[in-house]
Amino acid sequence: MDETKFQEEMMRRCLQIAEISRGKTATNPMVGAVIVHDHKIIAEGFHKKFGAEHAEIDAFNNLNKEDFHKLKDTQMYISLEPCFHHGKTPPCVNKILAYKIPEVFIALEDPNPIVNGKSIALMRDHGVKVHVGILKEEAENLLKIFKVNVTLQRPYVYLKFAQSADGFIAKPDERTRISDQYSNRLVHKWRSEVDAIMVGTNTAIIDDPNLTTRDFSGKSPIRVIIDKSNKVPSNYHIFDGTTKTIIFTNKEKATSIPNLTYIVIQDEGDEIQQMLKALFNRNVGCLLVEGGALLLQSFVNANLWDEARIITNPQLLKEGIKAPSINGNLVATKELVRDRLSLLVNPKLS
Repeated sequence: MDETKFQEEMMRRCLQIAEISRGKTATNPMVGAVIVHDHKIIAEGFHKKFGAEHAEIDAFNNLNKEDFHKLKDTQMYISLEPCFHHGKTPPCVNKILAYKIPEVFIALEDPNPIVNGKSIALMRDHGVKVHVGILKEEAENLLKIFKVNVTLQRPYVYLKFAQSADGFIAKPDERTRISDQYSNRLVHKWRSEVDAIMVGTNTAIIDDPNLTTRDFSGKSPIRVIIDKSNKVPSNYHIFDGTTKTIIFTNKEKATSIPNLTYIVIQDEGDEIQQMLKALFNRNVGCLLVEGGALLLQSFVNANLWDEARIITNPQLLKEGIKAPSINGNLVATKELVRDRLSLLVNPKLS
């Protein structure tokens, strides 16, 4: 096999195994690592969850004892630059140097300012051959959430809504089902991949949503509800105590319900920023905002969104609540069973 193609194949394997931990590492990145000897993989690892060993250490831990003597003649592939600092774990770059790995391939420099090229420079200073940029675009896509986390100090924000063919998301004061069951299953998959899901007061009152992952195998995200005046009835699903739930309010309120937390925010014109900061401080790395229209538009107007996932159904409502107005870059469309999915990214952040 051509050497360049082999290197891309090994890095692609890093990205594949990193993906296994989607939704489990916040606010750390998804990372994969592969150790290669004589063009054969002898160990691989990935960052499984927040606080666990990083990918490089996991790969070393998965190496057979009889293969440790080969490390001085190996290549290591890593989807992200090794960490340089003490956090939950010691710096991974030190372990790479300790095992005298002679050659390292890295897809992407760490965007974290406290790393950002320092590990690469350190390895080169110690005589390690370091190659950077293999499958860079693929790695950037995998690590887009982490980049927003470390550079903007907030969760990565997905906006999601379903609209009719004529641009309405619901009938006034009435729960309105627009997307079909197949699209709903896709939405539940998205829920399993994010850390938190948010809805506004009107959506919570009108829909009485569970906001859990039921139609797809996976964890349920933290439920986040904006209820400034504590209007949502206490017998609603969000108060069932089964799933971790955060309610943003203007009025302090004591509660004995399990898994329920009230957080007070101030009406100062920056409520979205206040909520994102509070969620980020609670290790929410990515947030799915599901409605309603006013809340979604508030994120757009504040320019605090990264991607929008818009499901369009062929039905016509003819009247009702207009869908949010989003000026985003259309990056992909996908035909579902009856619906069409449009993916937009924020042009000011891409």
